[in-house]
This record gives sequence, structure tokens and C-alpha cells, in this order.
Amino acid sequence: MDVPPQYDTPGLRELLDRQLGLVCAAQLRSLGLDYRVARRWVAAGRWQRPYPGVYATFSGPLDRAAHIWAAILWVTPEAVASHATAAELDGLTGRIDDRIHVTAPVSRRVRAHADGVVVHYAHRLPLTRHPTANPPRTRLEDTVLDLVDVAVRARDVESVVTMAVQKRLTTSPRLAAALMRRKKIRWRAMAESMLLDVAEGAQSPLELQHLRAVERAHHLPRGCRQRRHAGDRVIWIDVDYGPYHTRVELDGRLGHDGEGRFRDRRRDNAATVSGAWTLRYGHSEIFGEPCRVAQEQARVLHDRGWAGQPRRCGSDCPIP
Repeated sequence: MDVPPQYDTPGLRELLDRQLGLVCAAQLRSLGLDYRVARRWVAAGRWQRPYPGVYATFSGPLDRAAHIWAAILWVTPEAVASHATAAELDGLTGRIDDRIHVTAPVSRRVRAHADGVVVHYAHRLPLTRHPTANPPRTRLEDTVLDLVDVAVRARDVESVVTMAVQKRLTTSPRLAAALMRRKKIRWRAMAESMLLDVAEGAQSPLELQHLRAVERAHHLPRGCRQRRHAGDRVIWIDVDYGPYHTRVELDGRLGHDGEGRFRDRRRDNAATVSGAWTLRYGHSEIFGEPCRVAQEQARVLHDRGWAGQPRRCGSDCPIP
């Protein structure tokens, strides 16, 4: 970092160390420094101006973290990186969006536009801001929920929530607590279903959604839920259509892998050997595509002897 003599103060040095060599005009003014000196150093090629009113106190290229700091300072020093950018910084995802997502307090409306910067607004930013991260960003749980809120497809919701837990960046209870603090969020029902811990043998939100949005809404035959089957070993069947030798298994647990995955395989293989077919679905299918699931189930049930007909649940339902 290179600073003019009149700028060489402990306050500015501390600020530049924390902000990776970036500073904005408002911060210079708050320190009693003349920001017009910064303009002269930019004109001389010793500093650079990545965004209006934001100065990099070096002449070399800005790395990704410095670019993020510059975008934050352009919006307001009170802002934070969020959404895909915060996810990138925390290792939740790779760089899935070259744009920089910044969330500002609702009291700070940005009138201007900067290429590559997406500005969001939040009422509760002081509560969702990570207390120590550099560059500043939203807390991991709030980053996950921000991505849930802007997700277009149910499978994207399932992917980001599952990834956060499987990478051990957070836990299901911490995500659930953050979700409860939010008044409005898209995909709430699906997110709550994924995060709710259900006692063994109880009917989970995922099973309720299958009952209501798949089975009842499309007039499929009623299945027997959480049926206990005792053979060489006791197994539980999520939804059993006994007369039609068809089973539906609903994978609702986050990070459903390891020994649990092998148990599922053994159960499905044993069912096939005994003449029963198994269909397996997760949150993204049951919450995102219930009509397609119903259509698929109806075809299998027909092949296994069901004589009824599924019904459309609405004008957009693909069932004929």
C-alpha cells in the first residue's frame, strides 16, 4: 500500500490493513482527510479507482477478495457480501457467479449502477452479518437461506441445504433456527421439511406432502404409511401399496449416505426379489414436481394391477 504523506495516519493504516488496501471517499472524509488528494494519486497512476468513490491504494491488479471489498465500499461500508458471493467466500460453493452480490441495509438505497455488482437489501442486516469475517459477509446459515430464497427450482434448494450440512459448515438445527427468524422466504415449506428432525416412526413433513400433493391431489390409491415389515430383519416402509406390490421410499434425511445408503440398497433389493417394486423420491421431487411423481406412480400402479385412473389436480397438471 502506498499512501501520500498527508494520508499517513494510524487510523487510515488500520483501515487499509483490514480492507485489503481499499478505502472509500466517505471513509476518508470521516478521518478528516481530503479525498481530492486520492483523485490526484489516481490521475498519477499510483492508485486506482475500481468503482466511483472507491480507491485501491496500489497499482497492481485486484484479486477476488479486493474486488469484493471494493464492491462493498461502493455500496456502503455497512454492506456485506451475500448470496453466491458469500457462499464462494465460505467454501460452500465455487465461483458460480462472476458478479458480486452485496446486501445493504434498507435505509441505504443505491441509485447508481455498477457493472458486475448485484445489490440486495435487508431489514435485519446487523443480525445476519458475520461478526469477524473478512471480507464482511452474511453468516453461513443466512447465506444458505438467501440462496434458498432466490432458487428457481426445488432441486437447487435441496442441493444448497444438503451441501452445507454435508460439508459440515453448519448443522440442521442451526439452519432451522435461522429459518424461524425469517418472516418471508420462498420455499419455506420445503426448507422446513428438510430441516425438521422427526422422531422415528412419526409422520414427517415430507410424507405429509406426498400424501396431500401426490396421493390425495391426484386420487391415487391410499398407501399404508410407516409399515413395519419383519423378515430376516425389521424394516420400515415409508409408503406401501401392498395390493399392487409397489413401495415408495422418501429420502428426507440430510446427508443420507454411509451405512444408511447401504441399508436402503439392501431393502430395495430385497423388495425386488420378493416381487415388489420400489420408487424413491426426495424433497426436490415431492415439493417441486408432485404432479410428475403422481404420473410416474400411476403408471407403475397400473402395471401392477390398479384399475383406477389418476385425476388432474389443476390446469397445469400434466396428467391427461
